[in-house]
Amino acid sequence: MALAKIVYATMTGNTEGISEILETAFEDEGLDVERVEADDADEDFFDDADICVVATYTYNDGELPFDFEDFHESLSDQDLSGKVFGVAGTGDSELYPDYFCHAADQFEEAFAATGAKKGSNTVKIENEADDEDTEKLRAFVKELIAAQA
Repeated sequence: MALAKIVYATMTGNTEGISEILETAFEDEGLDVERVEADDADEDFFDDADICVVATYTYNDGELPFDFEDFHESLSDQDLSGKVFGVAGTGDSELYPDYFCHAADQFEEAFAATGAKKGSNTVKIENEADDEDTEKLRAFVKELIAAQA
């Protein structure tokens, strides 16, 4: 059975909520799932994963969350060839219009250097996920699974 791994950082709970939606969506599709907070993820977290997902918020003016800095720095040095990746981000476009979900974009760039295959476009969510966002996340999961083939 395929294994999806999700690593997330959260401050307000919005991104944790997204990671929970993703976990449920993968489970509903019959995959095994491991979901951990960024502080608990070692640099080799994705080594045994088939699908690698990062869920992040953007701090202040486009900064990575503090607890994701080391993980992000080591990610581009990983060899994730043969794996599929996806990124989901939360942000506030009213407070930070120039940096909306910028950390998600930074993770997408880091993943590109790993040799992993981009399985879906990055999902960017305004603050807390609503019903429409939940459907976007479910579609995101299905695209990631389909990209494995």
